[in-house]
Amino acid sequence: MIITTTEKLSQLCQTLSQASYITLDTEFIREKTYYPVLCLIQIATDNIAACIDPLSPDLDLSPLFNLLEKPNIVKVFHAARQDIEIFYHLTQKVPAPLFDTQIAAMVCGYGENIGYQQLVQDITGTVLDKSLRFTDWSHRPLTEEQIDYALHDVTYLRDVYKSLHQTLQKTERTSWLSEEIAIQNDPATYEVDNDMIWKKIKTPFKKPAQIHLFSRLCAWREQTAKEKNKPRRHILKDDALIELVATKPKTAEELSQLRHIPNGFENSQLGHEILEVITKAEADPSSAWPKDWAPPKQPTATQRTVQDLFQLLLSVIATDLGVAPKIIATHEDLAQLARGNNQVPCMTGWRREVFGEKVLLFKQGRLSIRYNPQTHKPEIIPDHPRK
Repeated sequence: MIITTTEKLSQLCQTLSQASYITLDTEFIREKTYYPVLCLIQIATDNIAACIDPLSPDLDLSPLFNLLEKPNIVKVFHAARQDIEIFYHLTQKVPAPLFDTQIAAMVCGYGENIGYQQLVQDITGTVLDKSLRFTDWSHRPLTEEQIDYALHDVTYLRDVYKSLHQTLQKTERTSWLSEEIAIQNDPATYEVDNDMIWKKIKTPFKKPAQIHLFSRLCAWREQTAKEKNKPRRHILKDDALIELVATKPKTAEELSQLRHIPNGFENSQLGHEILEVITKAEADPSSAWPKDWAPPKQPTATQRTVQDLFQLLLSVIATDLGVAPKIIATHEDLAQLARGNNQVPCMTGWRREVFGEKVLLFKQGRLSIRYNPQTHKPEIIPDHPRK
């Protein structure tokens, strides 16, 4: 079933409003835009499944948006972030309450970042056909084959959700998932801060003045991409921004001589804006430079060894618990712990209980890891408390 009118969507949402949960997925394209273009919405609950066509001229999505706000209905996604980003961009609200089956799967021991196809196969035994995964979902009309294919992303998700939800309750790990979902519930997760976007780009610069100019250029590109609704790389590529910082051109002629600047860019409005950004950033006092930036410090040989020991400890604990190590602590968490910084996520909440406290004992020499020749497995051995 595909919904193409507001009337039909209202009827569907009225029926779904009585459900305890709904499964959702989206199909979108964003190759030529900054913001994703929503092309299809799949939705299901027990005995109901439908596709919603947001490209239909006769469709207003307001009934669906109202449904996504209902607190009595759990909204189930797999790898939810991009889907939620779309809804947040359209409504400035995050659907709640949420259940992300990819995160739940990590808590339940299905490995790190498990894909939907593999999860469905593991839980239901069904091998999904992914032959249409590169379909152009913006093309109309959609075929029956495309619609059936799209619906599989929410119909099998029902079984996945029920299985994972049952496992979480049985293992008393529902609260573990809640802490993860809290990040997805935060609107800040889907807001792009222009002034901070530079931190996501690898740069060779180490001097504060260079970092300041790089941050200003990145902020300009981000805002321009938003305003024009074009991908960042269509405004300027990362290599071009790096080259601009290294050369600091002052005139259109100097700009035209740069290797990574497109032909003719120097005489465009964007070219003039770039030169203005450089001029202003160069004139900024040092008090305007990024205050929380410092050149990354390379770990010492000892710190790398300690990090390896923490990784081993994490692997043993994760194996014993039957969860993905990444859900407990990240590589960066371990690196910070090895440097002596305990202010990391794995030292709070349930993570501290299952891992963080053992790290502290490990640091005190009150806990060790040994190989058990009887079980052929590593095991954690706590020492007797010191008197």
